[in-house]
Amino acid sequence: MMECSVLVGGKAGDGITEAGMIIARLINKLGYCLYQYLDYPSLIRGGHNFAIVRAADEKIGTHRDGVDYLLALNQETIDLHRWRLREGSVVIYDSDEVKSPFEGGVGLPFKTIAEEAKAPRIARNVGLIGAFAGAAGIEEEIVEEVLRKEIPKSLEENLVIARLGRQGIEGRVGKQVERRSYPCCPVITGNELIGLGLLRGGLDAYVSYPMTPSSGILHFLAKVADEFSIKVVHPENEIAVILMAEGFAYAGKKAAVGTSGGGFCLMNEGMSLAGMAEIPLVVVVSQRPGPSIGVPTYTAQSDLHFVINAGQGEFPHLVIAPGDAEEAFRWSATIMTLAWKYQIPAILLSDKTLSETAYSFDIEEAKKVPEIRPVLWDGGGDYMRYAPSEDGISPLAFPPLAGQAVKANSYAHIESGITTEDPQEVKSCQEKLLRKEEALRREVEELPSVGIYGDGGSTTALLCWGSNKGVCSEVAGELGLRVVQPLVLNPFPVNSFREALRGVEETISVETNSTGQLGRLIRYHGFEADRSILKYDGRPFSIDDLEERLSEVLR
Repeated sequence: MMECSVLVGGKAGDGITEAGMIIARLINKLGYCLYQYLDYPSLIRGGHNFAIVRAADEKIGTHRDGVDYLLALNQETIDLHRWRLREGSVVIYDSDEVKSPFEGGVGLPFKTIAEEAKAPRIARNVGLIGAFAGAAGIEEEIVEEVLRKEIPKSLEENLVIARLGRQGIEGRVGKQVERRSYPCCPVITGNELIGLGLLRGGLDAYVSYPMTPSSGILHFLAKVADEFSIKVVHPENEIAVILMAEGFAYAGKKAAVGTSGGGFCLMNEGMSLAGMAEIPLVVVVSQRPGPSIGVPTYTAQSDLHFVINAGQGEFPHLVIAPGDAEEAFRWSATIMTLAWKYQIPAILLSDKTLSETAYSFDIEEAKKVPEIRPVLWDGGGDYMRYAPSEDGISPLAFPPLAGQAVKANSYAHIESGITTEDPQEVKSCQEKLLRKEEALRREVEELPSVGIYGDGGSTTALLCWGSNKGVCSEVAGELGLRVVQPLVLNPFPVNSFREALRGVEETISVETNSTGQLGRLIRYHGFEADRSILKYDGRPFSIDDLEERLSEVLR
């Protein structure tokens, strides 16, 4: 596999996120598949920010530790990342800021260049990109094309700075990024793909209070709200968020909300309301380390059992955890349609890695969205909001409805929606929810709810969920292992999971949490993870991380 990795680093305010995306889009133009990992502290100014852009001529889903290019806007970037350099790596840095440069690196006065071009300080990163493009053999026309699209403001000044950066590289070359044949797919973040998937599923309203790492969904949908004729609302807190979304749903508008663990804590009573009142709702929970504030701009998979058991009482929860770009789109659309068919609260479980990583997105794969429709009232007789049925699903109708009452009741209720405390009616109300959950369980088994990757005939399987799909799949491909990835985590697809493990003799659970939450979940359903590889420092596994840990486990 032909590949190249580039790290660009600086401090908050240096435009590292944008620089990483521009580098990704430059290389994407040459026919590579992209993966961009973004690392930043919870600071508006200062701290150390960096992005790793990895490009390859086949599908990839994670990063490596080593890099071919280290692009540094400050001294800290060189000091923290020199360990990533390997034979042939090229270091390019801002000589105005870096006072103890890496021996053999190329220093250019990007701060001075930006000042002389009368451009803002942040334009230093464009000079760095121009120098990288020169060293990597990327044509100047491609650089100009991407910059014209990505930086319309002060464009001419930025083009000048990029050319000066290219000229200053003085013939120093590193790994060449030559044209390849991979389809030129759009480079897009997981949060944007979740937003697009919700739109594909029929989204009418998105309600959210900004909370890293889910905030990108709010920003993206607000940007396209007029184009797609949707409502995007930012209320005062997460309690208002979930109740407002349920109000939209009661009125017949498909609504979703986005948050992280701390915000979801405040939504738990609203989850129970949706469960009892049978209000369809999608909640995107993008995980970060806890408890409490934890490490707010980093990643974890520590909320699995929390979201499966969210809200008091017993009612159906649908929990789905996509693992890459295409799954983020496809399952965001699917979860919306399932929530509306079964009239339940449904949780799309992401994490910082999936939400904020940028991927090459294959739209052809994402077209595989099943058509699932809600059950609507036919208008005959008196409308019974909670009419009994074999599968627990009652036909939907929405106010205003002439001559009819459309109830939504958080109390136990009879089929008309009137409150009851009669023991037999309370029992019937609960059994209706149980029938609905069983119908959902059967439908989940018919969907592609468990993925199999790597060597499907291997007797050793890595078990993973969510964003660990990418790293597990790549490492398994190199080592000849099987990967089994449940996408639907509740109701758990027991039969599909059992079939995926057919012939497996040893299982190793790979998770970014400290207690092995997938291992605990499958144990409840009669399966066992023989060993666990856990990482809980807020950072995702790299290929090198996982290979090293597996070498210890498989020794």
